[in-house]
Amino acid sequence: MSINDTILIIGGDLRQIYMANILISKGLNVVVYGLDHPTLDVNCKKAKSLKDAINMGDIIIGPIPVTRDKTHIYGKEEKKDLKLSTLSEELHSGQFFIGGNIPASLVQICNEKEILYYDLMKDEQITILNSIATAEGTIFEAIKHSTINLHGSKCLILGYGRCATVLAKKLSGLDVDITICARRPENLASAKSFGYEGILLSHLKEYISDFDYIINTIPSVVLSKELLELLSQETTIIDIASAPGGVDYDYAKENNLNAHLCLGLPGKVAPKTSANILVDAIFKIIKKGSE
Repeated sequence: MSINDTILIIGGDLRQIYMANILISKGLNVVVYGLDHPTLDVNCKKAKSLKDAINMGDIIIGPIPVTRDKTHIYGKEEKKDLKLSTLSEELHSGQFFIGGNIPASLVQICNEKEILYYDLMKDEQITILNSIATAEGTIFEAIKHSTINLHGSKCLILGYGRCATVLAKKLSGLDVDITICARRPENLASAKSFGYEGILLSHLKEYISDFDYIINTIPSVVLSKELLELLSQETTIIDIASAPGGVDYDYAKENNLNAHLCLGLPGKVAPKTSANILVDAIFKIIKKGSE
């Protein structure tokens, strides 16, 4: 297996469109399925079905995430056979599957069939670089959904992982008053070393009504009904945690709260940059896998 083999890209969004174009510009053969856009290179081949596609190449690049509902392969173009079950059935030994947040069921199939696989979202370099686009996209969503300036506003960030760390730095450059809320005291100590305020997640109820913006990065329901009922309809909530997010959206909708689940921000705000990051990583991954 080498990078000169035919590369199959299935599902995805604008990131995968740009990936296909970049790979073709490097002289590689690319086949896509469940992926179409006016900017897609005319030299890109299109498979007629997922089954046909999988038999056209041994390097298969899936979307990020591979799935959002544990059934269908994530993609902007609807295809009835774009399902995890079909992918699992058709993959065979000797192939190399690359995707983001690969579900455990597919990992098991790959292990059973002796299929190489690589989860892009477990690559530290990719996640750090992607967090830049995520932070910029979060700021865009916050501005879009609010009636006040970010400048001088009070913003609560839930969680203090990679995305939250980069986001806090970007927001501080806009003169936002930032407070970090996290479970672990050591995370708050780190936040305070950068000049941010900090509160423990267990004490959130005492302070939650003090903020103009609340940005959640924690992939579990932290903004429950008990906390949401303390908020004004003027509070802007931007949730960038993995689906289904960290907000009780049923309660938020019933009470007209300004809450928004914003998924896949790198693919929306910086697809070309994200594609370049991914292609660079994939070249290294395939080279290593062929050794």
